[in-house]
Amino acid sequence: MSDAQTTVADLRARVAAFVAERQWQPYHDPKNLSMSIAIEAAELMEHFQWTRSDELAAVLADAPRRAEIVDEVADILCYVLALANVAEIDLAAALDAKLAKNAAKYPVAEFRGRYYKPKA
Repeated sequence: MSDAQTTVADLRARVAAFVAERQWQPYHDPKNLSMSIAIEAAELMEHFQWTRSDELAAVLADAPRRAEIVDEVADILCYVLALANVAEIDLAAALDAKLAKNAAKYPVAEFRGRYYKPKA
């Protein structure tokens, strides 16, 4: 399985089947899933805590650390897909809409190669 050969729908179906096989639906409500996303994101951040920017390449090149980082990213993705299933969120449409909003908020001519908080 790879990104190039797998659709978002495939991933959602795999997560839904995993949850259904374990009868976890009662526990997979939007509150619990959103909290789980935050918890897993915090666990991901721990892998980079106190790491200087110039050390990041070495962290990602270290096979055991990278494997742990990949696991945390997968945990986050599982919960995002589960939340999308429960809340009936079309992830592709949501991403497309958000990118359109961000394109308007961060025009290329003004933000290429730099970032600052836009004026509200």
